[in-house]
Amino acid sequence: MDDYTSHHTPNRARRSDPEDMLPIDPDTNVSDAPVSGPARPIHLRWRYISLVAVGGTVGSAAREAVSLAIPPMAGIPVAIFLINIAGALFLGALLESLARRGPDEGRRRTLRLLLGTGFAGGFTTYSALATDTGFLLAGGQLWDGAGYAVVTVVVGAVATLTGIGLAAGHHRRQLAAAGGDR
Repeated sequence: MDDYTSHHTPNRARRSDPEDMLPIDPDTNVSDAPVSGPARPIHLRWRYISLVAVGGTVGSAAREAVSLAIPPMAGIPVAIFLINIAGALFLGALLESLARRGPDEGRRRTLRLLLGTGFAGGFTTYSALATDTGFLLAGGQLWDGAGYAVVTVVVGAVATLTGIGLAAGHHRRQLAAAGGDR
C-alpha cells in the first residue's frame, strides 16, 4: 500500500488487520460467521426471515378470525382489546421461558422468531388500537376513546408482567421438582 492508501483505507479493507475477522454487525455472533467470509446478520438470513413470515401469517390470520368472531360492544372494539392483551400475556410468558432456558440460539432462537416476533407480532396490533382510538375520538366518544387506549396499554403491561411471572414460577417449580437450584 502506498502512503495515501494506508492512511485513508478503512480498517476492514486491510487484510492484515485482526478486526477483519469480527462481524460488521455487533449483533452478529462471531460463531455464526462462515469460514469463507463475513457473517450475514441474523435478520438478513432467509431461514429466519421465513420463520418470522410464517409465524406472522398465522398470527395475522388468527387475529382476523378473532376480530370477526367478537363484535364491538357499545362501539368499543373488544376483539382488538382482547387480542392485544392475550398477545402481551403470551409474549411475556414465551420470552421469559426461553430466556430461562439459555442463550438465544438454536431451538430457542427459532421459537422466539417463529412464535414471538412472527406469531405474536402478527396477532397483536398497535395500528388497529390507534385506528380504533382515532375513530372513537373523531366520533365524539372522547372518554371511550381515551379510556380504550389507556386501559389497553396499562392492562397490556400487566398482562406482560403476568406472563413473565407465570413462566418464572413454572420454571422455579420445574427446578424444585428436579432438585436443581438454577
